[in-house]
Amino acid sequence: MNHPVHGRLDAGLRLVETDAALASLHARAGGEPQGVIAVPQLAQVARLARRLGVAISRGVVAADGEGEAALWVRAAPDGNGVRLSIVAWTERQPASAPAIEQDFLRAEADLTWEADAALRLTAMWPAPPVPGLVGEPVTRAFTLLPDATGALPLVEAMAEQRAFDGQPAEFRAAGGAPLLLAGTPLFDTAGRLRGFRGTAVPRSPAPPETTPAAGQGDAFATRLGEVLKAPLDRIIRLADAIGARDEGPLRRDYAGYAADIATASRHLLALVGDLVDLSAIERPDFQPERGPIDLADLARRAAGLLAIRALNGEVRIDPPKVDETLSAIGEYRRVLQILVNLVGNAVRYSPPGSAVWLRGEAAGAEVRLTVADQGKGIAPEDQVRIFDKFERVDPDEPGGTGLGLYISRRLARAMDGDLTVDSAPGQGARFTLILPAG
Repeated sequence: MNHPVHGRLDAGLRLVETDAALASLHARAGGEPQGVIAVPQLAQVARLARRLGVAISRGVVAADGEGEAALWVRAAPDGNGVRLSIVAWTERQPASAPAIEQDFLRAEADLTWEADAALRLTAMWPAPPVPGLVGEPVTRAFTLLPDATGALPLVEAMAEQRAFDGQPAEFRAAGGAPLLLAGTPLFDTAGRLRGFRGTAVPRSPAPPETTPAAGQGDAFATRLGEVLKAPLDRIIRLADAIGARDEGPLRRDYAGYAADIATASRHLLALVGDLVDLSAIERPDFQPERGPIDLADLARRAAGLLAIRALNGEVRIDPPKVDETLSAIGEYRRVLQILVNLVGNAVRYSPPGSAVWLRGEAAGAEVRLTVADQGKGIAPEDQVRIFDKFERVDPDEPGGTGLGLYISRRLARAMDGDLTVDSAPGQGARFTLILPAG
C-alpha cells in the first residue's frame, strides 16, 4: 500500500475514525464498527503512546486472513485518544511455526492454544466447535475484554515480551462462553519473539452489580473476589510454568510440588468464584435473565470445555449429537455454568475407562438434560444434603468446594426449573437439569 492509512482511537481504544483499509483490517480481525480496536498489535502501540504521552513509531506484524500484514505504525496522543498513521503496509505469507509441545497439555487446562508473533493461531486443542480457527487471528477465536484495572494483559505482555495471565475473554466459537486466558512467550534461537503458548479455562460469569439494597455482605464478597483473583491467577501461572519446565530441566519432585501448588490455588480460586456467585444468587432481588436457548447446544459446549480434563482422567464424554436441538427458556451463561459444574463433577468422580453421557428430552412444558456417569454412586441418605452449602458426599476425597450443586440448583429454580439427582451406590449418578420449554 503506497499511501498512508489513518485512524483515531478514543479513550476506550474504540476505532472512532478510520480510513477504509484500516476499517477492513479491524473487521477481519473480528472487530465491530466503532468498537475496540481488534488488532492487538495496534492496540499495543496505542496504549504505549498514551501511557508515555509521546508519539511512538514501530513496525508490527499482524495476522490478516491467510497471510499477514507488516505495518509501520505511528501512534500519537490526541486529547484523550490516540491518532494512528500507518505509513507502510506490506502483505506477505506467514512464516511456519513449530508444533505445540505435548508436555504443555496440563490436566487443569481446558483448552490450549498457540499463536505466532502476528497473534495468528497455529494450534488449538481440543478442536474448537467451529472449524477453521487455526490460521486465523487470536481475536477471531477470543473476544478480549479489559480486566478489573481496565488493562488488556495479553496486549501488555506483547509489548513487554513476557508471560501473562488473567486475561478475560469470551470464546466466540462457544457462543461467547466466558474464559480466562494465560500465556507464555516463545522465542527463537536469536531471542526474537515468535509467539505465545497458552491456556484458556472457564471463567465464572460476572455477578450482577451490587445495588444499594444488596447489603454489605454482597459488597464484601464481590470485593474479596476482586482482591484475591489476581494474585491467585499469578500463583497458578508461575506454578504451571515451573511444572512445565518452560525455563529448563527441573527435578521431578520440584515439578510435583509446583503441580500441587497450582492445583491448590485453582481450588481456592474456584472457592472465591463460588463465594461471589453465592452472594449474588442469595440476594432477594436476584433474577437471572431469560431468553430462548438450545439446551443440547449448551451441553455440547460444556462437554467441549471439559474435554481435556476428561482425556487426562481417561473418561469419555458422550454429548448430544451435532444435529440435536432442545429448545428451552433460561439465561445462556447461567445454564452453561450449571452444565459445566455437572459435567465437571461427573468427570471428577468417574473411574478411568468409563463414560459420561449427556442426554436431553422434551417433556410437555419442560425440557430435561441429564448428565449420567459410571461412578460409585450416591447413597439415598446423601442425595438431599449434597445440595446444601459446603456439603460433599465424601469430604475426604479431593474435589470441589461443596458449593457447586447448591448454586446450580438455586440458579435452576430461579429460572423456573429444577435440578434433581437419581443414584444408588455402585450404579453411578444421574443429575437432571429441568427448564421451561422454549
